[in-house]
Amino acid sequence: MVSRALKRRGALIGVMLCIAAGAAQPASASTAADTSGRPTALRPSPVHETEQAVARSLASSLRNPQWRAQVRSAALGARDVDLQNLAAGADGPAAGPLHTSVTAANRLIVGLKGLPASTGSLLRLRLGAPAMRRHLSAGATPWVAVAAADDHARALTAYDSRGHAHAVATSRVPERPLYILDVDVSKAHRAGLAVLDKAFADKGLDSPGAASANTAAAGWWATKVTAVEVKDDEEPWFKGAAEMFSLVTGFGTDGKARVDSVDMPYLDYDNTVYSPNQILVNWSNYKYNLADVVMMEDDDGTNYKALAQALTTALLTVTDQGAYIPLVNAVLSAMPDSWFTDDPDYVESWYTLSKNSTGRLNGASGNGWMTVEPYFVEQF
Repeated sequence: MVSRALKRRGALIGVMLCIAAGAAQPASASTAADTSGRPTALRPSPVHETEQAVARSLASSLRNPQWRAQVRSAALGARDVDLQNLAAGADGPAAGPLHTSVTAANRLIVGLKGLPASTGSLLRLRLGAPAMRRHLSAGATPWVAVAAADDHARALTAYDSRGHAHAVATSRVPERPLYILDVDVSKAHRAGLAVLDKAFADKGLDSPGAASANTAAAGWWATKVTAVEVKDDEEPWFKGAAEMFSLVTGFGTDGKARVDSVDMPYLDYDNTVYSPNQILVNWSNYKYNLADVVMMEDDDGTNYKALAQALTTALLTVTDQGAYIPLVNAVLSAMPDSWFTDDPDYVESWYTLSKNSTGRLNGASGNGWMTVEPYFVEQF
């Protein structure tokens, strides 16, 4: 089953990206705990609230038979449909208002995720599960739901064409056809990494420093990932594909903290071994023969601008003391206690990776592993 979260619910869950405001929606069973230890409901994230409003509007618009047929045809013909483009071609009296509301929601979500306006539309629509295809007859009026931020949500809130809300259990695929509204995390992820890279560059956290004579003359040593797997015990039917990336941290050759973002777009499934042969660390960029890796996953609520601010603020406080310091610790300790609540974005971390690291390396949270080997990149 497709795994979008690929995460471990443990002590470190949520530290790195709770900035993403990935809280549970009213229909979810997710809770936090107050100081007395009693469970308290988490407030839905602004992104999720925006998606819920669009879901209600879209569900109501499906009362129009012609428009309903258009959506059905689009949903059966593609895995994910750009909702703004779809609404632009809508027929019937609801066409104009729907396109206006979807366009406005897209602009709001782009801002909430800390992305530039040039990112474009992010809202996507898909059929809840392949098994629903046989139930999506020409006369059926599907309900519309928003994908839950929490993989362990017991129910989704779905809206019918009359605007009524229904709790749909996530324990099994429902027979009633259901459209799932979600954010195009792949598109947001690419734009978000660009935001992170720019923020790191602006703060000097990606400074290449002075290359050594050997590097300039011959090439540079790297650590290559030859295999990687991330585990997840439960994966619900309503989730889409994961968008994974890693942050490699260490001290640059100039003695300043350094961060390199590494996209890992192939990591879509849990309990699956991938063999990417991907360069993870360029050791010519680092002063010490040690670096740390934090693996993360984008979700609907991830705010890349806020994430970049938190990371740069934390890392700029760490100074070179003449010896290697695990920068993962600096980042984790900088986060407020409230960021430890049920967030899906921290996946795994690896400490003290060296140029000579070889073989299988288990992650600190027990949620993943990778095998690595030294690799020399020759210059032409």
